[in-house]
Amino acid sequence: MSKGKSLVSVKVIKGDINRALKKFKRGVIESNHLQELRDRKEYTKPKTIRRKQKQQAIREQQKLTMLEKIENGDTKIRLFTKKRKKKKGPNPQNKNKSKEN
Repeated sequence: MSKGKSLVSVKVIKGDINRALKKFKRGVIESNHLQELRDRKEYTKPKTIRRKQKQQAIREQQKLTMLEKIENGDTKIRLFTKKRKKKKGPNPQNKNKSKEN
């Protein structure tokens, strides 16, 4: 794995394997060995990693901004920042062409 991470080891006390497994699983999760293994299974480009980090930072900043507005008593908060799509109605030019034929 990576540098600085020690291997997880557990001693079985009084033949209690279930407790030892529980401690082992907790140790593996806390040491992030499994997460690193999953990340290394598939290569991700550095640009992709930076883009995901940037998107995550933007989301967190938007969340903090919304919470501050709520605390200040702002009642005009939009939860969705994406623009809504305009509904497409019947096109008047197409109707005229079909009536002429």
